[in-house]
Amino acid sequence: MSIHSQIQGNVTKTYVIMSVFVAFVVVAAYVLGVSLGVGMRFMWIAVLFSVISSFVSYYWGDKLVLAMSGAKPANRKQHFDFYTVAENLAIAAGLPKPKLYVIDDTAMNAFATGRDPQHAVVCATTGILTRLERRELEGVIAHELSHIKNFDTRLMAVVAVLVGTIAFLADMFLRNLWWGRGRDRENDRGAGQIMLVVGIVLAIITPIIATLIQLAISRKREFLADASGALLTRYPSGLASALRKISQYSHPMARANHATAHLFISNPFGRREDGSVGFFTKIFSTHPSVEERVKALLGTHQ
Repeated sequence: MSIHSQIQGNVTKTYVIMSVFVAFVVVAAYVLGVSLGVGMRFMWIAVLFSVISSFVSYYWGDKLVLAMSGAKPANRKQHFDFYTVAENLAIAAGLPKPKLYVIDDTAMNAFATGRDPQHAVVCATTGILTRLERRELEGVIAHELSHIKNFDTRLMAVVAVLVGTIAFLADMFLRNLWWGRGRDRENDRGAGQIMLVVGIVLAIITPIIATLIQLAISRKREFLADASGALLTRYPSGLASALRKISQYSHPMARANHATAHLFISNPFGRREDGSVGFFTKIFSTHPSVEERVKALLGTHQ
């Protein structure tokens, strides 16, 4: 499969999954509302919550991520390769040079954030800047710039808001059921009881399903950024070599957290010394395996 066809395939799959996700949120909100006997009002609450969350995420999401990660502005003299690689690749990609930040952490990782190319940020750990050769670093930065050019940073912010909306609605449903409407339904019969049971089941499983959809989108966008980055550098082996080195470093990042894990080029929770990952982390992985990514990179031809 060529790099161009891989890019197109991942774009198509992502938007299919995204469409399913939006429909899932709307249907879940409606069913939960009917189960409580409030109908469409529950859906409008979901819409209002999504709009407010999206607004906050759109304008301040990058600042929150940088603060949570402990990132500091990069210094051109101290991080010369980081600066020059980012400048050169941004020109090649037709993008404004993003703001550059560094996390003082021995773990090898990097991420991009920002609502659009004009407000983009690329952040790298000191571990990745000191351990990678320049061609490998080019592969990593090209991957992150591809996230920016493909608007992945905005897409994943929207997905995070949808997941948060589902979690909020499920929690509100269960609280309402426990403290209010649940008592009114003690004497309900037939369809009312069936809908109530359906609502309870949905309230329990929808946050899990929403998270799994979010992770599926995240994994697709990683493949897309790998392919786009390889197209930008014209040297897939650089990123493939970088991914191998990153995967061999087992220690997690000091500030690793599930809220921002999907942003990084590699799972920030690290790997075990034997090269494996924990069962829970594997099931809810934000990233494809390194083996799959390297195979896709080296198995493509322009």
